[in-house]
Amino acid sequence: MKTYLTIFTLLIGFHFSTFAQHDEPFTLSNVLVIAQQDELSDRYSIEVGLLQLFNQYNIQSMASLNVVKRGGSPDVLANDSVQTSLENKGIDTYLLVSVRGYNNRFSPSEELSDFSEELQLGHLFPLFRESATSVTFTFTFYRENKPVHYELIKIGSVGSTDAVMKKLLKKVNRRLKRDWAE
Repeated sequence: MKTYLTIFTLLIGFHFSTFAQHDEPFTLSNVLVIAQQDELSDRYSIEVGLLQLFNQYNIQSMASLNVVKRGGSPDVLANDSVQTSLENKGIDTYLLVSVRGYNNRFSPSEELSDFSEELQLGHLFPLFRESATSVTFTFTFYRENKPVHYELIKIGSVGSTDAVMKKLLKKVNRRLKRDWAE
């Protein structure tokens, strides 16, 4: 019995030490918000909503719609000259927000792409779909073109685009209070 207790204690200790190494604290002081949506109105809703929320927490923020020309590709955000310009404005963190899917329980991705690869990926899901009862979003934060934080945020009981945005902002507000804001 003593042997089993010792093994159990070692396993629990190993689990918590491994978890602590991978779960480094993450705080925001600045961010460029990039909504990966095909529909311009969905991009606008997400980016402006998140900007307003980040400003409440005194997080310097900017929308990608202010950097990427209308109709232009967000791939330009991976250019060194654009990143240098943003860095001169105090922005060194990039947030990619996309819809992961609907009505399912999603597991976090095992491997995350670097910033330029992720910008080139297509994200076909709209912000709201009539038959959906829930929407899951991915929030991936990048610094120096590498992912530094990743979360899935699931919104349930959705009935319209406005309802999705209202619930998303409420959940992000909780994350800011609890984890992200300094």
